[in-house]
Amino acid sequence: MLILFGATIFVGAGLLFLIQPMFARMALPLLGGAPAVWNTAMVFYQAVLLVGYAYAHVTTRWLGARRQAGLHLAVLLLPLVALPIALPAGWVPPGDTSPMSWLFALLAVAVGIPFFAVSATSPVLQAWFAATEHRAARDPYVLYAASNVGSLLALLAYPADRRAPAPARRRRAASGPGATAAFVLLATACAVVLLADADRPRGRSAAPRLDGQSRRPAPGSGRG
Repeated sequence: MLILFGATIFVGAGLLFLIQPMFARMALPLLGGAPAVWNTAMVFYQAVLLVGYAYAHVTTRWLGARRQAGLHLAVLLLPLVALPIALPAGWVPPGDTSPMSWLFALLAVAVGIPFFAVSATSPVLQAWFAATEHRAARDPYVLYAASNVGSLLALLAYPADRRAPAPARRRRAASGPGATAAFVLLATACAVVLLADADRPRGRSAAPRLDGQSRRPAPGSGRG
C-alpha cells in the first residue's frame, strides 16, 4: 500500500515539474523570450498550487477521506479532457498593452485544469493514506519524500530536454496524455485500496477499547 501511494505521488510531482517549464517554453516565442514570461508563469503556478492545497484541505475536512475519494476521482478526469497540452489556436498577444495578463489567461485556459488536479492530489493522497489501517498511516508525511524525489528528477531532466532536438521534444510533449492517464489510474488504485480498507475490521481502534474494558474493575468490587 505504501509503495502504491508513494509511486502515485512520485508520478504526480514529476508531472507538475514537467508541465511548468514545458508550457512556458511554448509561450516564449510569442512574447519574445522576456524574463517576465517566466515570472508570470511562476506566479500562476504558485497560485494554482495554493488553490489545489486549499481544495484538498477543505474537501477532506468536510467529506472525510472516503467520501472525498469519489469527488477527487471525478476531478482527476478533467485533465484528460484538457489534454494534450498545447497553445490554444487563435491566441495572439496584445501589441499595445502589457502581455502579462494575457499570458495569465493563456496559462489558465491551457494548463489550469491539469495543473490544479495534479497539484491537489499529493495532499489528498496523504489524507487517504492516513485514513487507512496501514502501520505507517499515523505518519503519512513520509510520502513527502516521494514527492520531493519526483520533483527533483523532473527538474534535473529539464536541461537535457532543452538541448534535445525539436522533434524529440514534440514526442515527449505528445506523451503527456499517456503519462497523465497512467497517473489517473494509479490514483484510482489508491482510492480502491482506501475503500477496501474501510471494509476491514478496525483493529487499531478496537484494541484500545478492549484493553480499557479489561482494566475496569468488575461491578461490585471495591478497593479495600
